[in-house]
Amino acid sequence: MGNSTAAFKIKSFRRFLSARFFLTMAIQLQSVALGWQVYDLTKDPLSLGLIGLFEAIPYMSILLFSGHWADVYKRKTMAIRAISLFAVCALFLTTIAFNVFGFDKSLTLTSLYTAAGLIGLSRGLAGPSIQSMLPQIMPRELLANAITWNTSSWQVASVSGPAIGGLVYGFYGKEVTYVLCALLVLISLVIFSTLPSFAPSQQIKEPIFKSLRKGFSFVWTNKLVLSAISLDLFAVLFGGAVALLPMFADKILNTGPEGLGILRSAPAIGAIIMGLVIVKFPLMRYSGFVLLTAVGLFGCCIIGFALSQIFWISFTLLLMSGAFDAVSVIIRSNILQFLTPDEMRGRVTAVNSIFIGSSNEIGAFESGLAAKIMGLIPSVIFGGSMTIGITIFAGIFAPKLRNLHLRDHLN
Repeated sequence: MGNSTAAFKIKSFRRFLSARFFLTMAIQLQSVALGWQVYDLTKDPLSLGLIGLFEAIPYMSILLFSGHWADVYKRKTMAIRAISLFAVCALFLTTIAFNVFGFDKSLTLTSLYTAAGLIGLSRGLAGPSIQSMLPQIMPRELLANAITWNTSSWQVASVSGPAIGGLVYGFYGKEVTYVLCALLVLISLVIFSTLPSFAPSQQIKEPIFKSLRKGFSFVWTNKLVLSAISLDLFAVLFGGAVALLPMFADKILNTGPEGLGILRSAPAIGAIIMGLVIVKFPLMRYSGFVLLTAVGLFGCCIIGFALSQIFWISFTLLLMSGAFDAVSVIIRSNILQFLTPDEMRGRVTAVNSIFIGSSNEIGAFESGLAAKIMGLIPSVIFGGSMTIGITIFAGIFAPKLRNLHLRDHLN
């Protein structure tokens, strides 16, 4: 094998990649189905935003504790428990889709928001453990290559999930969509169970809240890590338009769930293409400058998408936004993995997830609320403009990030 595929020599990495692929595909597929079902019931952008809010609250509430547990207990065990809970969520949504309990519209909507909360809880439990497993599986000299492939694989699943979800929902209905989601989660669970189990790097005997403070302290005192996380937080918080895609698909682009699935997959297609480029040409030099440029261009794509009324132009702009976002994700992932000691990895991952992961859900709520107040198109233009402004601010006031070269942190 060439250097670009060196990570695949490790059997456990191949299994890890497969398990995470199926889990991510299920999450993305489920997101499309849940969003369209809620929109079909309400025709209201704020209702779409509320999905993100109901998912974000339990997600953020459990993250710090799950980060501590990922450093105290075996990460494989924690991951399997969290995925098992996600499987329960998938089965719950299936019963709602088949209307097993005979719910009316109001109870169905309440049940869907409850399911979103359970999904947030399971994601919060799973995130720190799963993301902290990769450095234990991979030798350090292959870690950067593994991170890039891991990100690209996640993007492939992010393409497959929305595309399959939209098509299956459109042609076969929500019932089959949720059944497929449950099957994908179960496949992921089986593969995760075959991975090796690593003991914690050290025994943490201090009280849990003192342990959590150490995670926050590490991020706060490491200005490079803090600025990278903060940049992505605000870019995603204001610049995301994904939560409003059902409304764009219906009102602006005049398409149904099939078109929604294609639009949802566009950013991930762009990210896959960019990921393959980065595998061949790693971003080891001028990494900070490239990161800032990519986030700024991401904001420009979001503004262009808001102004477009032609499906293929909207698709192309979303594809380009995904490509620029992939640059940000890969560089930030390398910063976190190379600068974080293994015994702190779970807690630091949890802090990062609070910044980044919750910004997706809160960003969805912000998008829905802004669309309700400002109107659909002006709200997305505002978000893209804020992203560009934040990038300029970071470029001026975060010199360590601006001047970052990842090659300086490989050893």
